[in-house]
Amino acid sequence: MFQSLDDLLKILNPQIVGSLKRAIELGKWPNGVTLTEQQKSLCGEAIAHWEQRHAAPESRAGYVPPKATPCGEKHEHEDQALTWVES
Repeated sequence: MFQSLDDLLKILNPQIVGSLKRAIELGKWPNGVTLTEQQKSLCGEAIAHWEQRHAAPESRAGYVPPKATPCGEKHEHEDQALTWVES
């Protein structure tokens, strides 16, 4: 039916991608048939490729927003000396 992943991606649209996501979430197709691990993997790959081409980064599956403070920046409290108190 499809000669390549690109052929498959050409027919995908937001509704089909949504259906694939739902199938992965539920672990079954709309007709109730269970997805195999291979089908889950292929659906996930198709979704990722489609979103890479058509969706904004913040709306893609698995998106993690950047931290408010990047790791390389110093914080005020980091320059303060620590004092050991024995009890």
